[in-house]
Formats: sequence, structure tokens, C-alpha cells
Amino acid sequence: MSLKNILVVAENLDVDASSGAKANQALIMNFYRAGFNVRVLHYTRKDIVLKGIEVVSIPETKFTFFYFLSRSQRILTRMLKFNMHHWLEGLFGFSFTFFNDCNSIVRSIRNENIENVDLLISLSQGSSFRPHYALLKMPEYHEKWMAYIHDPYPFHFYPRPYNFVQPGFRKKEEFFLKLSQKAKYSAFPSMLLKSWMTSYFPAFNDTGIILPHQLTQEVAISSEFSTLILRRKFTMLHSGNMMPQRDPSFLLMAFVKFLSMHPDAINDAALIFIGPLQTNDAVINKYKADCENISFVNKQVAFKEILKLQNQAQVNVILESVAEISPFLPGKFPHCVAADKPILLLCPYYSESKRLLGEKYPYWAEANDVDKIAAIILELFLSFKESKSEVSLNRPDLLAYCDYKYLKEQLVKIGN
Repeated sequence: MSLKNILVVAENLDVDASSGAKANQALIMNFYRAGFNVRVLHYTRKDIVLKGIEVVSIPETKFTFFYFLSRSQRILTRMLKFNMHHWLEGLFGFSFTFFNDCNSIVRSIRNENIENVDLLISLSQGSSFRPHYALLKMPEYHEKWMAYIHDPYPFHFYPRPYNFVQPGFRKKEEFFLKLSQKAKYSAFPSMLLKSWMTSYFPAFNDTGIILPHQLTQEVAISSEFSTLILRRKFTMLHSGNMMPQRDPSFLLMAFVKFLSMHPDAINDAALIFIGPLQTNDAVINKYKADCENISFVNKQVAFKEILKLQNQAQVNVILESVAEISPFLPGKFPHCVAADKPILLLCPYYSESKRLLGEKYPYWAEANDVDKIAAIILELFLSFKESKSEVSLNRPDLLAYCDYKYLKEQLVKIGN
């Protein structure tokens, strides 16, 4: 077939809400830049405008069986002060709200003229796959369906330390088994993620392609937090959510050790964390009090501001968990590459980010290797001082990998 017309069904496109929504929007925009005709249905609870693309908000279907069940559950929870969510999800696999949302998505898709659609792509975020569940209920569209799998699913199939057993895990597992068998195509942002999910659902091996997170055309804007970066000559920035599984303690210890190894850096170097901190408050408070070279901005910052801050920093930090493997491609990876600054990569040996940066990439360490992290920070600092200018990442290969031209190549292969 000649692939021209793409219909995207997305759960969330609010770039300031989550990294998943940022990745979704960048992917859609690059479908358009690649020359495809793109129409988008989305379930974001706010208006979304994408230049040059027809975007339609999916309305929530109200006054249905599941709608009344979900509202009744909320009322009973408030009245009885007892949350029935875990018990109900254990019984049915998903919440009543989930079922109603999926039915709302189904209803909107059925209003579309699918005859002219060559590819129907479902995009979700976080631990939710509502568009995927909706499309699974529509077998007449399965021959045109590409299910984009952004993360492992269900949670008991995550690598440690992220994995845990959710209520209704068997039904969630059955859902994904059917998805893997019914979707004509599957897509993953990461080669390691495809391999990981294939180990649980073998059908992905035959249907899966890699569509990495995309570079965006968003214009960076000034941020009130720029002064934190600009007041020091050598600034290391970690931007984005600090999840509980990503422990910053070892990086903090390494940075303090670096300062002790090279006291001259005290007036020049800074380590800055910007984004919600879902981590140990005692650790954060200790370093706040003990080291004025370390700063924390514990709040959500607009995506366009983050782009500006990444461009202003001398080093961007990608911090992953202490684990055996990290199959995820961080949503901020393309933007860190585009910033063209060295990336301090703290991750397991088996990591998609490490695979892309290469075996010989010099600024990589296990996330808990304090001595090696301190040595890398010192190396970066001395390179910066000796060059008397910013050190570049200089990876045009990765820029091309996350660009719309590579994306188009992968989709053309499907068309052929």
C-alpha cells in the first residue's frame, strides 16, 4: 500500500503534564513534517492546537452504565471513607472510569471515515493504554492498526525496581496478549524495550518496529530559573520528574566528592535539579543545607522553559535507576542530544540510552558508582576549563535518528 493518511488516537497531548504527552506530540508533529496527512483524535481534558494538523477532542460519554458506576463509586468512597478501587480493579481488571473512557474513544473512532485511513496509530501515556484497549474492541480496524508501546506493561513485567503486582494483573496481562496478537503493527521507542516485551509477548517480534522519541520544533523560551544556571560557569542540570526509583543520593555524593577533589570548582560549579522530586526528603534537605552549589526546584516547569535551560547548562544529566537493565528511552533524550552538550549518563550497563550513545561513550557510569561519577564530573569540568568554552556532544548520528526523516523511512517500509 502507499501510506499517505494517518489517523492518530492519543490519550494525552498536554506537553506540560507528562513526558509521555511530550513524546506523543513530538511524534505526531513529525508525522506531519514527514509529509503524511495526519488527523488526530485525543482524550486530553484541554484544548490542543497543532499547527497544520486537524485535532479533534474526544468528548467523554456521559449518562452510560459505566459512567454512573464510576460516579457512584466516588460518592460511596466519600461517604464510607473506604476506597473500593483496589477491590473493584482486582475483580474487573480495570476501573469503571477506564471502561467509560475507552467506550468514549470507541464512539469517536466509529464516527471517523476509516476508508481513507492507511494507518491508525494508538498512543497512550504512563501506565494507561486506553486507546489500545478501545481499538482492541474494534476488529474491523485491526489490519490498519499500529499499537505504539511506550513502556512495559503490565507493571509486573517492568524490570526491577519498578515492578509490582497491580490489582487485576491477570486481566491486564490478557489484554496485552490479545493486543500483541491482533494489532497489525506494533511500535516501540526503544530496541531494548521491543526485546523486553517480546520476551513476554512473542508476537511483537514479528509486528514490531522502532520509532524513537522525536526531536521537536518547539521554540525554547526564557525561564525564571535561568539565573540558577547562569550564575555559575559550569552547571550540570537534571530536568524532569525525579521518580522514587531514581535515587539521586549517589550523584549528590559524587558531586560533593568532586568539589573536595577540586576545591577551585566551588566558585564555578553547580548541580541543579528542576522538576517534581518524588524522592527521599531527608536526602534533599541534607544537601540543601550542606552544599550551596546544589539547587532543587521542586515543581513542574513548562516544557519550553526546560528546553531553554537544557541549552544553557554545560552538562545535561540523565539519571536512571540502579538496576540490571533499563529498556526505556527517556523522553528527554532527543532534547538533550539537540542541546549539543555532554550528557552525564547514569544508568545500568544494559540501557537503551547507553546503547545509542555507544560502548565507548566516556561520560557513562552505573548510577551508584560514586567514585566513577566524581571522576567523570572532574573530567568534564577540566575539559570545560581548558577549552575556555562549552564542550559539545557532537552527535549528528543521534540527531538524525530522532528526526522525522528516519521516522518516514520506517513508515515507508510498512507501506512497501
